[in-house]
Amino acid sequence: MSTDITYKASSITVLKGLEAVRKRPSMYIGDTASRGLHHLVEEVVDNSLDEALAGYAKEITIILRKDGSVTIIDDGRGIPCDIHPEEGKSALELVMTVLHAGGKFDKKTYLISGGLHGVGVSCVNALSLWLEVRVTRDGKIYYQKYHRGVPVQDVTVIGESAKTGTTITFTPDDSIFSITTFEPDIIINRARQLAFLNKGVKITFQDETADKTHTFHYEEGLIAFVKYLNKGKEILHQEPIYIIKKFDSTEVAIALQYNSSYLERVNSFCNSISNIEGGTHEEGFKAALTRVINEYIKKNKLDSVKLGGSDVREGLVAVISLKIPEPQFEGQTKTKLGNADIKGVVDKVVYEELSSYLEEHPGIAKAIIQKAINAAKAREAAKKARELTRRKSALDSGSLPGKLADCLSKDPEESELYLVEGDSAGGSSKMARDRRFQAILPLRGKILNVERARLDKMLANKEVKSLIIALGTAIGEDFNLENLRYHRVVIMTDADVDGSHIRTLLLTLFYRYFRPVMEAGYIYIAQPPLYKMQSGKSIHYAYTEEQREKVAKEIGKTNINIQRYKGLGEMNADELWETTMNPENRILLQVHVEEGHEADKTFDILMGEEVEPRKKFIQTHAKSVKNLDI
Repeated sequence: MSTDITYKASSITVLKGLEAVRKRPSMYIGDTASRGLHHLVEEVVDNSLDEALAGYAKEITIILRKDGSVTIIDDGRGIPCDIHPEEGKSALELVMTVLHAGGKFDKKTYLISGGLHGVGVSCVNALSLWLEVRVTRDGKIYYQKYHRGVPVQDVTVIGESAKTGTTITFTPDDSIFSITTFEPDIIINRARQLAFLNKGVKITFQDETADKTHTFHYEEGLIAFVKYLNKGKEILHQEPIYIIKKFDSTEVAIALQYNSSYLERVNSFCNSISNIEGGTHEEGFKAALTRVINEYIKKNKLDSVKLGGSDVREGLVAVISLKIPEPQFEGQTKTKLGNADIKGVVDKVVYEELSSYLEEHPGIAKAIIQKAINAAKAREAAKKARELTRRKSALDSGSLPGKLADCLSKDPEESELYLVEGDSAGGSSKMARDRRFQAILPLRGKILNVERARLDKMLANKEVKSLIIALGTAIGEDFNLENLRYHRVVIMTDADVDGSHIRTLLLTLFYRYFRPVMEAGYIYIAQPPLYKMQSGKSIHYAYTEEQREKVAKEIGKTNINIQRYKGLGEMNADELWETTMNPENRILLQVHVEEGHEADKTFDILMGEEVEPRKKFIQTHAKSVKNLDI
């Protein structure tokens, strides 16, 4: 590929400043834990994708090295390396070391971009212990190395090449990040997502730590994405509905397909950036979808019902992908699109294109509409049932669940709710707890699998209803996170198959119907010990098999009494408090949602109707299971 002569040093616009990144990294990358760490990879990959969006790159390779560093390679034009006319330095050094230095400000070099407008790669450099960049362009290979964002040497020519592209390798700074080990699955999921969103672009992930390579390349783009999300489900129409239209410099692309489930999954993106909080493009899509279906019903005299937005989106899987020159994101990490004019643009495109599609495909239209009508009827039934679980009426009438042992504190920030398995564990937990701030709610048996039930059936389930009332948030249309009565909701189940199943059922419930609670970081999983190890008067607890072996070696005696706990009910109150409920000693795992569409698929596989995908999942992951009691 020949180098574009219009992309050179004078294309780089410079705005000063970099030290603030190291002082306040969370302002730029979200946090300094796992999410911020992986955001570094995303920022470099985004720059490579900008080259692909501009039509200059076809392949991107991400390599996770054994030493913990990451390399990103693209075959784009390569960052300009000539001397900037105003700054008197190599444009490469400016891009890598100066905040707001890049080719994305004048909208001539990049019409569409997903990177942080020149902030991204310099932020990565500033937060790296060391970083190396190699640029191949103009027949030469340019090189520069940096330590914590500061050049170690000048930009130098280290060879010749007829190719073009950029290679960046970096190691995150352990003085900045609390976690510096990259998780391959997070990188794999993002690479797959980007390949779906940018059809024709080949993205390869090489994991040298596990000697595995994953390649993602989809010529169908969004259509392939929706098929992937719907894999294993019973679909209402064979091929996804695909809409693509361009207005001036804005491109709207949407793929959607309905399945027989009771849940909606709308995934929104702008310039390949995942907008997990939606935004104006999602608002426009939802408004148009509701209007189109209601008008089709009225025009064809199919029913007298007026459908709401949730009715027409039941069972919907959709991917919205916009490419626009001037995206306005709310927040530095771009979780929500804010361009006011985009709502009208998307609304118009979806209304016109979907109306035509339904007219041309009456069979598909009727299948979708019948499902929506059924959803509306269920919604009315759920509305009546939901009235019983509203926090205000429940609390005012003193009707908190009878089996809830509430805490004395009314401050949600210090209050904890333990969800425990069965009356036996419930009894032990009630005796073990600190009544001042810890509440206990025993759950009898396994709660309803909400993945296979509509809201009306769910609200008729006694255990689910008790949990909703205890939380205080209500559910569905009435949900309000501010009314949550506990800011730590702890799932505490036995370390056996039944306990794992109950935990998965509860996580499914929280993810599907209380997702804001999960996203706020209020859901935890307790880690009770697996073993009690006693030698004389010395008592130790082990939480893993490895820890048991380590403790046994440390004790160094043969007369060790080892007790394997199979249930919380086997522990007396003192043991349960000391090991699992005492804030000074306990281990709690906080539940996070990293990739929404991957979490969706996992819950579908584990808890959905289809048996084959679940069987395949179990066979694939069986060897990685630890501490399994049957």
